[in-house]
Formats: sequence, structure tokens, C-alpha cells
Amino acid sequence: MSEMIKVGMADLKLCKAPDAVTTLGLGSCVGIAIRDPITKIGGLAHIMLPDSTQFANSGNINIPKFADTGAKELVKIIVAAGANRTRLVAKIAGGAQMFAFSSKNELTGVGQRNVEAVKKVLAELKIPILASDTGLNFGRTVEFYPETGDYIIKAVGKGVKTI
Repeated sequence: MSEMIKVGMADLKLCKAPDAVTTLGLGSCVGIAIRDPITKIGGLAHIMLPDSTQFANSGNINIPKFADTGAKELVKIIVAAGANRTRLVAKIAGGAQMFAFSSKNELTGVGQRNVEAVKKVLAELKIPILASDTGLNFGRTVEFYPETGDYIIKAVGKGVKTI
């Protein structure tokens, strides 16, 4: 019997087939799913913010909370579990614009900035993004199955889709 492993906000978890990982409430947050298609080892990170260096005490941060640190940590634990670094592939979801603001400030566009930061760090790590479901104005719940690579996205009123 396989297990569905829950990933909280600003969290990440390792997953080996036949188990799967899920996270709820990806609004402006981004869910990064990474796997090795041969070993079927993968994981999911629930990223809340784009850049850890924007915080004064960045030496003492919650690593999974940020795109720049969370993606790297997820890769590190997947490889430590036996995945081959050169075979890793990714899928991403989330990064919505959840609120309409009348003025431009740091809160606006955080979803888009999260998506851009995730794409940048995955490019730096040379991990191709095979599929994505990002942007727009609605939240998502996701499930990731490292065995098949299926990344299932559920959104209220939008149905279910697999990327």
C-alpha cells in the first residue's frame, strides 16, 4: 500500500515510488516537483518567497520557504537518497496572483516573482522543467507521483488536470 506524504507550507519532502507527495493551498506559492525517472526517487517543495537574501538574518532561515534555497535543498536530499543528479527533471505549479491591489508594492506580483525565481534556480541547476501550470488567479492543490512523473493539479471550479 502506498503512502501520500503531506508537505506543509514552506516545507519539502522526499518521496520514493510507490509513495506520492501532496501539498495544499498553492496560491502565490510554487510547488516544485523533481524526480529521477529511472530510480523513481523524487520530492516536492512548497516555496513561499523568491529570494532568501532579501531578509536581514538570511543565515538563519527556513530553507524550504525560498526558491533559491528550497530548490537546491530538494535536489540535495533527492540525490542523497540515490537519484542520479544528471537525470533529474522538474514540473512546477502555483504562482497565482491571488489578490487585486490598487497600488504597486512588494506584495503585488509575488506569485509571478516566485515562478521566475524557481525557473531561474532550476536553470542554474540544469534541471529541465518538463511542464508547468502557473499564474492566473486561483489556488491549487497538487499531488506528485515520482513513479510515473504525474503531477496532478486540482483547483476549485477548474477540475483536475495532469501535467
